[in-house]
Parts: sequence; structure tokens; C-alpha cells
Amino acid sequence: MDLAEIWRVMRRRWYVLLPGLLLTAALITGVYLLVPVEYRSQSTVTLLNSKKATVAFDGNPFLSTQASLTGMADGLARNLNSDDSKADLKAQGLTGVYEAKIADNAQGPFMWLSVTGTDPAAVLNSDKIFTAYAEKRLLEFQAQQSVTPEAMIRMATIVPPQKPEAQTKTRLQYLVMAGALGFVLSLVATFFVEARRRKADKPGRRGSVEDDPEQHGNPGPEDLGGTLDPTATMALKVLPSSAFPSKAPR
Repeated sequence: MDLAEIWRVMRRRWYVLLPGLLLTAALITGVYLLVPVEYRSQSTVTLLNSKKATVAFDGNPFLSTQASLTGMADGLARNLNSDDSKADLKAQGLTGVYEAKIADNAQGPFMWLSVTGTDPAAVLNSDKIFTAYAEKRLLEFQAQQSVTPEAMIRMATIVPPQKPEAQTKTRLQYLVMAGALGFVLSLVATFFVEARRRKADKPGRRGSVEDDPEQHGNPGPEDLGGTLDPTATMALKVLPSSAFPSKAPR
């Protein structure tokens, strides 16, 4: 079946295709209304060496970096994503879904703190709460190990919580899936009706009089008391002239 035939079928069975397309449009509209736009805000922080460790660098923490800071950043991210931290953050007013992770392709102890939600203002406020909570958890870790304030690892905000940006990828994917599904089902219904109609219009096999002699009262070979001998000759019976009426003379 080529494209021209497909187009002819679609045009011929428009009364099946059109309702399917209308239902597809309604499905897309429903997905558009039910799946809200999500917004995402993100901040970038880094861990800095302690004041004691930066004495040899005139107190500049950016000149003193250690591999242990990256390990600490990984441990902090795991703790921030734990259930206990989720409960604390929720109690402080954080809404939406948040995530703490080491920044992609980071060459140091850089972390991304992001929050995703449907309300831009709430997302921005939640990201601020999350960033402040991350620094608080870092200090609590070290305080639990009785680390002196001069030897504690510090946190600095490289990029503050940014203005929430719309994340339309997920919503667009749902819209495309709904449209594709509705269109495919409409085509399937159209060609199904076409196939049924073609099958119904196809002429059936009808037997002739010779094929079914019993329906017309004609005796078959079995009704003659036996099988016919193909070598038998037809016998002619000659009737006497008296069997035919004579014509009256004029």
C-alpha cells in the first residue's frame, strides 16, 4: 500500500478518522492542563579549607585545596539527600523536589543544590532554604567530631539560588506521546473499518444448477440406482407409425 492509497482510504473513511483526531486533540488538551509546568532553581557552592590550613597561603582558601574536600562534598551530598534531611527541610518550609550532587565535570569540591516545583516563588525560596541548610549540616558534621572552629571546613556560595526556569522537556514529551498515540489509534480504526467493508463487499462463491442438482430436483448419478457406465451407448427405441396421429386429407 503506497501513500496515495493510504490517502484515499483516509479520505473515504473520514467519518472514522475525524472523531479519532478530535479525541486526540482532547487528549492533548487534557495532558496540557493536567501536567503542570515545572520550574527549577539551582545554586552552586564549594567547600573551602579551614582557616588553620590556609595560614601558609596568607589565609587565602582558594589557594589551598585538598582531595579530602571532594570526598567531604560527596558525603555531604549523600546526607542532604537522606530521609532525615528531607524531614528537616520540610519542617523548615521547603517544598518541591530537591537534589544535592557534585557538579558535573567539577575539578574541585563544587556542589549543585537544586529545587524543582510548580510555583516559581516557592521554588526560589526553597532553594535559599536548601543552600543555608547545607552549610548548617556541614558545620554539624564537624561539631559531632569535636573539630575546633579554626580547623573546620567552610562553605562558600559560588552561584546564589537562581531565578527559576521553566522545565518544559517532560511536559513536551507527554504531549508528543499523547498526540502520537491518538493519531496511531485513529489510523488503526480507519483501516480496520476499511478492511471490514472490503471483506463485506467481496462477492461470495455461488453454486450453479449443474453444481447442485439436488436443489432443483434433478436426479444425480446416485438417484439412478447406481453409477453410470461411461462406456455405455445410448439405446434408441423406434416407435411404430401408429403411435403418431395421421394428418386428415385436405
